[in-house]
Amino acid sequence: MSRLAARFSELRNRNRSALVTFITAGDPAPDITVPLMHALVAAGADIIELGVPFSDPMADGPVIQAASERALAAGVSTVDVIEMIRRFREDDASTPVVLMGYLNPIERMGYEKFSAAIGAAGADGIIVVDMPPEEGRELGAKLKEHGIDNVHLLAPTSTPERISLICNDASGFIYYVSLRGVTGSATLDLDEVRARLADIRKQTALPLGVGFGVDSAAAAGAVAQFADAVIVGSALVRIVGDNRDDRDALMRKASAFIGELSSAVAQAERP
Repeated sequence: MSRLAARFSELRNRNRSALVTFITAGDPAPDITVPLMHALVAAGADIIELGVPFSDPMADGPVIQAASERALAAGVSTVDVIEMIRRFREDDASTPVVLMGYLNPIERMGYEKFSAAIGAAGADGIIVVDMPPEEGRELGAKLKEHGIDNVHLLAPTSTPERISLICNDASGFIYYVSLRGVTGSATLDLDEVRARLADIRKQTALPLGVGFGVDSAAAAGAVAQFADAVIVGSALVRIVGDNRDDRDALMRKASAFIGELSSAVAQAERP
C-alpha cells in the first residue's frame, strides 16, 4: 500500500479529513525547506504538498508566484527539490509528499529520469498543473512504473464528461479546485463545493481534496465536514513570505497556523 493510500485509510478509519499543507521548495531559502516540512508535520499536517519553483506558474496567484520567484532567485532547481525530499525521508518515512508543478521542468529532465528520481527520493505523488490527461499518457505510465500517484485537478467548470475522464485517469486522490481563478483569489462557496463533491463521488472511490480557498481554521473546519482532504496553500505561503527575514518567527508562526487548522479539521463534524 502506498503512503497516500495508507494515510487516507488511517484517517478514514478515524472519520477525519486529511490536512494537506503546501509550501514552495526553496522559499525563502533552500536550507529552510526540510526543517519547515518537519515542523508542519509536527504541527499536524497529514500530507506535504511541495511546490516545484517555476518561472510561469499560471495557476497560482501573486503569493505563490512570489514564492517561486524567491526560490528561483536562490538558485533552486528541480534536482534540488528532489534532494530535499530525499533529506526529508531520512527522518520521516511515513508522511506522504506530493509534488506540485508544471510540465516544462519535467520535460527538460525527461519523463523516465524524472519519475525514477522522485520515486527513489521518496515522493508519493505529483500534480502537473498544465498537463491534461489526454496528453499525459506517456508521463503517467512512467510515474506508475515508479510508484508515483498521478493526482489530477477538477474545477467548478468541469463537465460530466471531463469528470469521468479525470476520475478514470487519476490515482492517489483528486484535487478539487474550489474557485474560478488562481490560488488565493476568492472566498469559498461551501454549498457549491459540497454539491460538486457529491457529484464527483458518484464516479470515483478516490479521496477528494479541496484547495484554492482555504485560508483560516474556520474554512478548514467547514471543508473537513465533507471533503477527504483540506488543502491549504496561499495562506501558509503568505506567512512564509511575510517572515522570510526572521527564520525563528517563520517557523513559529507557520507551525501555529497549521496547528490551528489541524485542530479545526480534527473537530469537524462528519457524517
